[in-house]
Amino acid sequence: MKSSFLQFTKTGNPAEVLELAERDIPSPTGHEVRVSMRYAPVNPADLNFMEGTYGRAATPPCIPGHEGCGEVEAVGPEVQSLQKGDVVIPLLGTGCWAQHVTAPEHAFAKVPERIDPVQASMLRVNPVTAWVMLKEFAELEPGSWVVQNAANSGVGRAWIQIARKLGFRTLNFVRREELFVELKGLGADEVVLDTDEGVAQAKAILGKEPVKLAANAVGGDSAIRLMDLLSSEGTMVTYGAMSRRSLKVPNKFLIFKNLNLRGLWVTKWFEKATREELYDVLEPLTEMILANELVTAIDEIVPFREHALAIKRAQESSRGGKVILDFA
Repeated sequence: MKSSFLQFTKTGNPAEVLELAERDIPSPTGHEVRVSMRYAPVNPADLNFMEGTYGRAATPPCIPGHEGCGEVEAVGPEVQSLQKGDVVIPLLGTGCWAQHVTAPEHAFAKVPERIDPVQASMLRVNPVTAWVMLKEFAELEPGSWVVQNAANSGVGRAWIQIARKLGFRTLNFVRREELFVELKGLGADEVVLDTDEGVAQAKAILGKEPVKLAANAVGGDSAIRLMDLLSSEGTMVTYGAMSRRSLKVPNKFLIFKNLNLRGLWVTKWFEKATREELYDVLEPLTEMILANELVTAIDEIVPFREHALAIKRAQESSRGGKVILDFA
């Protein structure tokens, strides 16, 4: 059986190194499951992986793609948890940009058949990152304030919607004022510009209410603004570095506030999580998607054979959401 996939044989500009290839797909054996992939988003991590700048080095030839959604097409004779026709998301961490993915059954998580497969294809990375930050790094009471920068990013939008569901209030930094209305429509309580003036506005909004948790995806001066808003012994979780500037911590935030500085790489989280921990996160997020309470914006759905167009669009800052590869 022949099947097409996308690969890169050397690192570099993703638009230049990504290519279409074909391979034989054998029947699954033992605990293996073969999944016919349907959709997969183009994430910044995918672009970084092809560039050779990701946290885990690529060893070409490689198939990129950190997440996606598909349907079980065939199972090995020893498979117990899945059957033909099940809708699943891969938990592999890479290799999703293919018409077919074959892996052990534990490398897939089953999702409800009625779920939107496009939204399901974007479940593994951004929503899980936001959920883990909100649930595992601080003890938050209903009504607690949480703050973040890059609020219009994929994780930022998920953070707003999940925090609202959990009963937390969000204060969100962005770089463009035209994003205010859109993010408030998602459920953001307050949105301010990521500037010194924005910090002053944020302090006026928060008053004397404590802020125990901040999410940092930018670094540099933006991260300092978050630290300025955190209360004594608050926690800032860094999960990205969009500014490509190092995290610099003013001494006063360590001496007088005793802030906790943590990091999150969701790939590592998945590697360490037990099956129970995985479903404790994936099940409520899946329920939110089904209830239309968690929606990831889509810019364009592109046939995978037109991958050059998809990569080019994903590299543009004017996008209105995720670029999705369609493997049908």
